[in-house]
Amino acid sequence: MTATLEVRDLQTHFFTRAGVVKAVDGVSFTVGRGKVLGLVGESGSGKSVTGFSIIGLVDAPGRVVGGQILYQGRNLAKISEEEMRQLRGNRIAMIFQDPMMTLNPVLRVDTQMIETVLAHEKVDRETARQRARDALGMVGIPSPDERLKSYPHQFSGGMRQRVAIAIALLHRPELIIADEPTTALDVTIQGQILAEVQKLAATTGTSLIWITHDLSVVAGLADDIAVMYAGRIVEEGEVSAVLDAPLHPYTVGLIGSVPSRNKRGEPLRQIPGMTPSLLKLPAGCAFRSRCARADEVCLQEPALFDLRPGQRARCFHPHLEEVAA
Repeated sequence: MTATLEVRDLQTHFFTRAGVVKAVDGVSFTVGRGKVLGLVGESGSGKSVTGFSIIGLVDAPGRVVGGQILYQGRNLAKISEEEMRQLRGNRIAMIFQDPMMTLNPVLRVDTQMIETVLAHEKVDRETARQRARDALGMVGIPSPDERLKSYPHQFSGGMRQRVAIAIALLHRPELIIADEPTTALDVTIQGQILAEVQKLAATTGTSLIWITHDLSVVAGLADDIAVMYAGRIVEEGEVSAVLDAPLHPYTVGLIGSVPSRNKRGEPLRQIPGMTPSLLKLPAGCAFRSRCARADEVCLQEPALFDLRPGQRARCFHPHLEEVAA
């Protein structure tokens, strides 16, 4: 069966006065029907640009310069802007980190949601209003009939984010790209929304790419995980395998720096150094300047090696010996 999305060797570069920034440099992954992929990494790793590349929203001076983005076998990198517009918001939806990227501040919420439905489906306004009302209820907004008549500025930041998520769910899309959408929400609402999207994936076959730096969210939500660093995937596999027995030193560092994994009274563990500038990446492995295992062989560029069944890492010195109990 064809995967919902297959990304092959995606390259998205930004052409600046200072030079070419390789924000996404040879990224490949597959998302099956009804599956959730967690795309994880610290700020600047390229995970958000990967999401924007898939949905065709990379602004100048950036552009997709190579690779394929196969949505149900169709290469999105080659279709026209009009064809992309028909897919975007209908079959493929994106939930942004900032809800005001979705919401128009001068229009009432009901106007925005109803127009979103009518843009892609031939239904009457009352049916569209009912769909909007149901979507607001799905993300836990109380009194949805009254809230539909509100303007975005009359909502709190967390409520605006829930409206943005509701808009993404309106058409029951086949693919949702979620860019850290629950970061601003309290834990109770975050749990409710995560349960809702999990149910959506299980019941309708919607595929989900969940972009985040929060490993605890990925642990409870995703089927598979891809860890990004400096524009590349450095480790990927089933979420339980990667989180229980990480292979790449960067993944080990990410998991080790989660506060709950530190003993009380001990200093918080952290990854030394800073992410390198994408304008001046070091030769070979991009992580080697921060890695305790690095040696001369790391001056070469490592490939993604199959190191365990269903688990791959881009490393010459993986943590194969350390399997969590």
